Amino acid sequence: MQILRWVSKLFLLSFFLASPLSLAQTINPLQTSVCAEADRVALLGFKARILKDTTDILSSWIGKDCCGGDWEGVQCNPATGRVTDLVLQGPATDSGIYMKGTLSPSLGSLASLEVMVISGMKHIAGPIPESFSTLTHLTQLVLEDNSLEGNIPPGLGRLPLLNILSLNGNRLRGQIPPSLGNFKKLQQLSLARNLLSGPIPTTFQNFLSLQSLDLSFNLLSGLIPDILGHFQNLTFIDLSNNQLSGLLPPSLFSLVKLQDLSLDHNQLTGRIPSQIAGLKSLTHLSLSSNRLTGQIPASISSLQNLWYLNLSRNGLSDPLPAIQGRGLPSLLSIDLSYNHLSLGTVPGWIKDRQLSDVHLAGCKLGGNLPKFTRPDSLSSLDLSDNFLVDGIAGFFTNMSNLQKLKLSNNHLKFDLLDMKLPDGISSIEIQSNQLSGFLSRILNNRTSSFLEVLDVSGNQISGTMPEFIEGLSLKVLNIGSNKIAGQFPGSISNLKELERMDISRNQITGTIPTTLGLLSNLQWLDLSINRLTGKIPTSLLGIANLRHANFRANRLCGEIPQGRPYNIFPAGAYAHNLCLCGKPLPLCRTKK
Repeated sequence: MQILRWVSKLFLLSFFLASPLSLAQTINPLQTSVCAEADRVALLGFKARILKDTTDILSSWIGKDCCGGDWEGVQCNPATGRVTDLVLQGPATDSGIYMKGTLSPSLGSLASLEVMVISGMKHIAGPIPESFSTLTHLTQLVLEDNSLEGNIPPGLGRLPLLNILSLNGNRLRGQIPPSLGNFKKLQQLSLARNLLSGPIPTTFQNFLSLQSLDLSFNLLSGLIPDILGHFQNLTFIDLSNNQLSGLLPPSLFSLVKLQDLSLDHNQLTGRIPSQIAGLKSLTHLSLSSNRLTGQIPASISSLQNLWYLNLSRNGLSDPLPAIQGRGLPSLLSIDLSYNHLSLGTVPGWIKDRQLSDVHLAGCKLGGNLPKFTRPDSLSSLDLSDNFLVDGIAGFFTNMSNLQKLKLSNNHLKFDLLDMKLPDGISSIEIQSNQLSGFLSRILNNRTSSFLEVLDVSGNQISGTMPEFIEGLSLKVLNIGSNKIAGQFPGSISNLKELERMDISRNQITGTIPTTLGLLSNLQWLDLSINRLTGKIPTSLLGIANLRHANFRANRLCGEIPQGRPYNIFPAGAYAHNLCLCGKPLPLCRTKK
């Protein structure tokens, strides 16, 4: 669901960027004006501050005519020869393509600049130059996903034509300047993923044209200002992952065009008001991880377009509203986990719908696993931390689209032989139940290549560790706290994607295979409390990304691999073995 939300955010950004950029990128083949010398000097001033450019964009900035079409990312007015657009965009993925340096104040000399986009460069640091406040023709300022620091310059409030301001994904600190409220034409404001603190300025009441507001993942505090209800054109609000407190402002529920409202991971209190029915266009509602109390209002059922509803991790109480047949007709995803709900059984209006995500963890469900009327629609199911006891036989029948399953911390008692998993499943978490049988019932030559997470720890699984075939995509393997015996198979090296492995608290014997050192992506390794013998192989020094390792309480002997991180892990990671030595333990007496 998070992917879908980011897609919607990117769609909003592309909607606002598409029209002006496409016009700016149209080059008149008959243009004769060369770029103004002052603009060329300003651009070269920016180039001079970039110490490293693996994008290779700036290598095209040569010659005297920056408007001839050869300077990548630069567009001009062909009639005047003045630079109007500077668009430098790095890749969206975390690749090795970036620019390293700082933003030059010389860019403030581009007097005719209308669009400035310098985003995704990762290592452009330093402050936003105060000189940018002189770019009075600027309509779009996008400085996303860099490493910019310091405060947001208050002088940016002097840009009268600005309709998009996006400073997402930097390291900006301090309070949001009240002067930003001067933007009369602002349509999109995005300051997410920074370190901004303090309140949301009340001067934002001037944003009469605002359509999208994203202040998520900051340190903002105080109340959600009631002025948000004045922005009747708002379609997107994300204030999640801050420290906002107080009640939900009543005016918020008069925004009839609002489609996406995310206030999760704050400290909001009080009830969800019945006026929520006023959000006629709402498709996405996330209020999770707050301190909301009381009952879910029945009026929520009138939200005809709502497809995503997340009210988890609050203090909401029984009873749930009785949603009739026509209520919430568009609902696809629901999460009511970890409230003060005692459901007993899954309500019919949830069980009988064609839903893709059902998350009811910690809702005091009991008895057998529920039978869903439309199991073929389920993509993600979380019924963990309940009191479910049985019903695994036939439970996965027709769940052909299930990708993520969580049934952990219940009282389920069955043999793994009885669990017929869907072919395309990618994540299985059934830890802390009473499962028995052999692990080879799940991990065998028929295991789906889509499986990335397997956690069956804290059960009564026996037998041996299976051989691991090539082609598996496992990233997390947790089989700790079971009754698994036998040797540690050398075929573990076939799990090339593995990032986290826990086989602790079993009865595994033999030596640690040297092939374990081939798992270059491994970050977490726990082999503690088994019956492993021999040395810790030096091949493990090849796991460069390892952040945690535990070899405690085995029968290991010999010198600990003397290299990072093994010789700097705490001594407790090697305690209670036969005769391990070398840093961080006492030095070995001999090399034998």
